[in-house]
Amino acid sequence: MSVTVAVDAMGGDFGPSVTVPAALAFLAECEAARIILVGAEAALKAELAARGAADHPRLAIEPASEVVASDESPALALRGKKDSSMRVAINLVKSGRAAACVSAGNTGALMAIARFVLKTLPGIERPAIATALPTLRGQTTVLDLGANVNCSAEQLYQFGLMGSALVATTQHCERPTVGLLNIGEEAIKGNDVVKEAGELLRASELNFIGNVEGDDIYKGTADVVVCDGFVGNVALKTSEGLAQMLVTFLKEAFMRNWLTKLVALIAMPALKGFRHRVDPRRYNGASLLGLRGIVMKSHGGTDVLGFQCALRRAFEEAESGVIERIARYVGRGANASQLAEASDA
Repeated sequence: MSVTVAVDAMGGDFGPSVTVPAALAFLAECEAARIILVGAEAALKAELAARGAADHPRLAIEPASEVVASDESPALALRGKKDSSMRVAINLVKSGRAAACVSAGNTGALMAIARFVLKTLPGIERPAIATALPTLRGQTTVLDLGANVNCSAEQLYQFGLMGSALVATTQHCERPTVGLLNIGEEAIKGNDVVKEAGELLRASELNFIGNVEGDDIYKGTADVVVCDGFVGNVALKTSEGLAQMLVTFLKEAFMRNWLTKLVALIAMPALKGFRHRVDPRRYNGASLLGLRGIVMKSHGGTDVLGFQCALRRAFEEAESGVIERIARYVGRGANASQLAEASDA
């Protein structure tokens, strides 16, 4: 059974020069995939022709006359650009012509348009941005990473349900562990919202292990880490900055003199392995969870490999039935919450 992915081919810093070759590379690795490139028809045809793929049997073009700029207001993109490549790609998911959408465009606009067009699943108040990060034990899925700056305890609880469903489905882990990001492991730590969210998670059917701290993310203490979008985005950007600093320090250390250059040459295999393991492109692709359709946000400045990884993540979510799994988890969670409220009354 084939899975069709709609691609906002004009989004991101580089547009078709990245999205088109990434789509072709993904099709080459995955025979069950089909791609619909959305954007300026002439530009996309020219890009495909230049790569000898003008008549690819599993690739189609859907014209769109507008592009959402990276600095454009989400409200303006939603109301004023109804024929943007981003909007048309999401419409393909709504109509059923595509099972998932991938865009490297404006995050705020993507969330606003996706929420307006696709709507949220029953029981979900707000969608959340989730992505996998490398850890000592493999990877950890963190959400929310910036969609919701202020969250209620109930919304954090819903993030736990959605994150668990995502990991259980895509990583074949039936009982993923869930941690609540906090300033300490003790249940008494944190603000009132976090404390209440901890109580909801503790009373749920989720495999909740309690509060986790920032360093637990990269230790791999929990399979899913829940936080609000403000905290999650700061943690993510701090991590990216730290990684860039460490790489710069390593380069400076190895290029200091002829002896350190010789050491670098000897250590090259280990350095290449390290670089591959922490390469952010391999983890590119953040899921907009909680919608009635799969929408994947790629980093705007990624290259062909990074966008290809985002396509792979979208395909895996569509193929494995993430939406249906989230709906079941949220349904069970809502029933459990209602029962708890009834017993308290």
